[in-house]
Amino acid sequence: MLKVENVTKYYGDFLAVDNLSFTVEEGEVFGLLGVNGAGKTTTFRMIIGLLEKTKGSITLNGKPIDYSVTDQIGFLTEERSLLTKLTVKEQVIYYGILKGMKEETILQRLDELLAKFNISEYKERKIKELSKGNQQKVQFITAIINNPKLLILDEPFSGLDPLNVELFMNVIREFKEKGSMIIFSSHRMEHVELFCEKLVVLVNGKSVLSGKIKDIKKEYRKKNIFIEGDVTKSELAKIEGVTKVEKNANGYVVQIESESYVPNVFSYVKECSNITKFAVEEPSLNEIFISKVGESYEG
Repeated sequence: MLKVENVTKYYGDFLAVDNLSFTVEEGEVFGLLGVNGAGKTTTFRMIIGLLEKTKGSITLNGKPIDYSVTDQIGFLTEERSLLTKLTVKEQVIYYGILKGMKEETILQRLDELLAKFNISEYKERKIKELSKGNQQKVQFITAIINNPKLLILDEPFSGLDPLNVELFMNVIREFKEKGSMIIFSSHRMEHVELFCEKLVVLVNGKSVLSGKIKDIKKEYRKKNIFIEGDVTKSELAKIEGVTKVEKNANGYVVQIESESYVPNVFSYVKECSNITKFAVEEPSLNEIFISKVGESYEG
């Protein structure tokens, strides 16, 4: 288990992370979310030991994280961190040796991963000769070459097309099934919903939302009703409990304060013609994120 307890980080007088606590269990994917500058990168760097925390504790399976355990960690940074004049092989050997691996083991694992990511032909090519998407694949390979027990992924799908996003997702699922602890950060909330069981949302270094995603969505009061048929936007907006009405390509999305207002909307809709859809759904994680972050800034 990764355990972050009451961690605070100051840069001089600037408070970057404010009393942050969370745990990540084996075989669990945890979301660490926030807008740019929220404190995510600082938190990642404290976890892997690149930055000293001001207060609090961070342990991996009960032990403080130092050079005796960093070989068990993989980190995919949001920024490109490849040495572009090296070949793919040279780059991965370099990272593998830094993780305490033997070169023979690195090369065997490299061949497996190059095949998995469909880039075996680039093994002897220089990094600078690869496309951005293939560079991202190499960077991911360097993060997982050591079969990490803790894998930190900061915007892992940046620059990838949908086919390669699915490829990355499959590899992440494999690590989850093997029992790795995975921390996942992305600005794409649909990706977070696909992977993460639990999350923390940071604003100015402080947690403003945390817990299991299914519980967060259940507790969040606002609901959406999807309607297709001959309804009028202005009439929907007048109904008690309706907070927002949007028209999309297929119909209308009606946001209500809580499920108790569903009958109000239904009473109107049942009098309309050609109704082909009336579906009540929980809000998306994207809506909850925007709402909670917005509330924090307004406060």
